[in-house]
Amino acid sequence: MSWGGAARRARRHAPWVAASAVIGLLALGRFRRFPACSWTEAASLAALLAGLAGVLVRRAQRAMEGRQPRLRDDLELGLILLTLAESVSLLAGGLHGPFYPIVYLVVAFLVAFLRPAAGVALAAAAIAIDLLAFTGARALPAAWPELSAHAAFLALFALLYQLVLAVQVAAARRAEGQAVARRLLRLDERAREYRLIAAGSEEADASPEGRARWTAAAVREVEQAVGSALEIAERALHAHTCAVFLLSADDRALKLHDCRSRSEAVRRDPLAAESGVLGAAVRWRKAVRLSGRLAGVTYYDRPVAVRALLAVPLLETRGGAAAEGFLRGVVVADRIEDRPFTPEDEDLLAAIAREVLRAIEAERLLGSVKRARDEKERFYRAIDELNRLAKPEEVFEAALALARSLLPADFAALTLVEGPAGRQRIAAVAGVHAGEALAGRLFAGDRGLCGDAIRYGTVLPASGVRLGSRPVVFDEEAQLRGAESLKVFPLRSGDRILGTLVAASRRRGAFDVEAVQAMEVIALQVAQAIQRAQLFSEVERMATTDGLTGLVNHRQLQLVLGERLAEARRYRRPLSLLLGDIDHFKAVNDTHGHPAGDAILRGVAEVLSGAARETDVVARYGGEEFVLVLPETDATAAGALAERVRAAVEARPFPIGGGTLRITLSLGIATFPEAAADKAELIARADAALYAAKHAGRNRAVAAPARGERAAG
Repeated sequence: MSWGGAARRARRHAPWVAASAVIGLLALGRFRRFPACSWTEAASLAALLAGLAGVLVRRAQRAMEGRQPRLRDDLELGLILLTLAESVSLLAGGLHGPFYPIVYLVVAFLVAFLRPAAGVALAAAAIAIDLLAFTGARALPAAWPELSAHAAFLALFALLYQLVLAVQVAAARRAEGQAVARRLLRLDERAREYRLIAAGSEEADASPEGRARWTAAAVREVEQAVGSALEIAERALHAHTCAVFLLSADDRALKLHDCRSRSEAVRRDPLAAESGVLGAAVRWRKAVRLSGRLAGVTYYDRPVAVRALLAVPLLETRGGAAAEGFLRGVVVADRIEDRPFTPEDEDLLAAIAREVLRAIEAERLLGSVKRARDEKERFYRAIDELNRLAKPEEVFEAALALARSLLPADFAALTLVEGPAGRQRIAAVAGVHAGEALAGRLFAGDRGLCGDAIRYGTVLPASGVRLGSRPVVFDEEAQLRGAESLKVFPLRSGDRILGTLVAASRRRGAFDVEAVQAMEVIALQVAQAIQRAQLFSEVERMATTDGLTGLVNHRQLQLVLGERLAEARRYRRPLSLLLGDIDHFKAVNDTHGHPAGDAILRGVAEVLSGAARETDVVARYGGEEFVLVLPETDATAAGALAERVRAAVEARPFPIGGGTLRITLSLGIATFPEAAADKAELIARADAALYAAKHAGRNRAVAAPARGERAAG
């Protein structure tokens, strides 16, 4: 055996040896009084304390590694604590001293917090140690009554703590069960609000656990979809409040389901379904758009000065006509600014309402799939994952992985319809095939099985149809060879088909009917996830970029500048800010019109973007002002870049009408940390430098002086 192995074995058994040594000394009558403590007793106590420290360290290491302590570990810890408590109590006064109750407390602690088997064994060990202590004190047999009393007290403490712990655990489990029951009841109520399950239905073909699990997942998915839709509506419409109200089961009341609001006054209690402006949308089953000083805004607890309101009913269409549909509730958005909603805003909120209804409809379809294929847990995990994804590329990857695992398929691809011509692009590919590289390929939208699936809105090829040796899936030039099983699923979202999901296998008959039906539902979810991700990306782009120039807008600039400045401060690196202003821009608008001014703004934005590095930030500050944030750039380099930008703008001709126009640009430069210590000061110093450039004759760049120079001046 190596020295390392011997050392490990010694450390492992050292606590047991130390405890045994102390117990032996107790049996010999040692540990009588503290002043009379010998070096042997002191050494054994020191060894016992060292063993306790080692045991605690090992338990901490196991806990950090996620491992539970073993029975041996519990017994080791308990024995050390018992012998330590017994010896200390004897040194402090003996068996009749005031510190002996420490032993009872230690026993109670061990019984309460260690596993039951260890607790019982340690309680018996405590009685045995007591017996040895009485023997060492030569108090037997006269002390049998006292020893019996000690043993009874130890057993009583252990039993009482075990009973108290059992009662507490039972009470906690009962409270947890009641909380779970209340949660399930609430989920059922939510599900009935969504019409995910019919009133009184019990789903006899599903187990209670499976039904509860599906109900929770379904409600969660709908709530996530509704919350996401409200976030989109609030940001896109710049609304004060954006809320969804659902009709009660008897259609007499509207109840707030979810909202995004800057006010805390939105009512939580039910509203009469046909009262106020929401009632108008319920009665007429049409969108209501109002502005001015509005009355009948009943969904606030206290008066709120609403100046514009837009309400859209949640109508599930039947027979292709909304008038024949079922009314589920109302989506409402309002503003306190005197800025009416436009028809475009109404179209956006109507699209949000359709998204909410699609989420509910999708969950109904999931319910039927769950009843048929309850054992496919990955199906529900996949739906949950899809609804959590926020980027189109993530949705593509997840959709292909689902197709390959659920069907299963050797190859999967996802196509998207692009442009007014209806061409399709292969957005993502997974698996192996015998053809050429397909990812990113464009093909005519009316070709192959993909075009037919979009044209007819159904899964192709139909069941029972045999594939040829070279099935045309995309077009004649991009073929799948060796595919014995093939399905093309249209990605339908409402009345739109966004593209297709293609799955193929080299094995004949690889796709059974149930798997194909499940994949149809997945395709529906994929389409909605793609549309939601695209809408999120578009809203994020609109929220962070300037609509005219495509540059970062003022709001996003403030955030990015703060982040870049924090990095520069942390790493002690320079950062420069260029603030540019088009000279005599008002005269351009007055003379040539605003379309010409817009063209000049776009042209200047192109010049600035072309001069910037990938790490730089180019933003439209407002009006005819632009900003460049230049990390890792000192004043000298910033001045050189400003001069290049100024010269490029001066040299560029701008087509105006039948001729051209030349403009100039003035720039102010401020550098951190020489000229400014924080964001506000950096912007102020750059603005002051820009003013100096304007005052000096325009068409030039001026740098702000260092703070010390400014103070001296």
